[in-house]
Amino acid sequence: MAYDLAEVPIGAVLVKDGEVIARACNLKEELGDPTAHAEILALKEGAARLGGWRLSGATLYVTLEPCPMCAGAMLQARIDRVVFGAWDPKAGAAGSLLNVLEFPLFNHRVEVLGGILEDECAAMLKSFFRRLR
Repeated sequence: MAYDLAEVPIGAVLVKDGEVIARACNLKEELGDPTAHAEILALKEGAARLGGWRLSGATLYVTLEPCPMCAGAMLQARIDRVVFGAWDPKAGAAGSLLNVLEFPLFNHRVEVLGGILEDECAAMLKSFFRRLR
């Protein structure tokens, strides 16, 4: 969906107890909102659906390694795990540049599993940026 909207094609799916509770894609351009990353939108939708901000027990699956803003939101939402595809050497905050999610001094940590379907995710992102240029 994001790809067709000329948005950077990043999608996020929030799962709890084996059930998809939210899904979203980047909508920064569409909404003119710098915070409209797929992860943030999925966390908001998940919190609305569950009736509260604590998303303990949830796993967020996302196309690209989270940025610092999204990593911070994941900590605040108290999710258990993030699983992502492609690493982001320019803005990654889950292991590439820094690891906000597993920083030992925070009161909550999020388990990080990166590089899952990395080649497929990276190819989609590269294709998008080639088309954009």
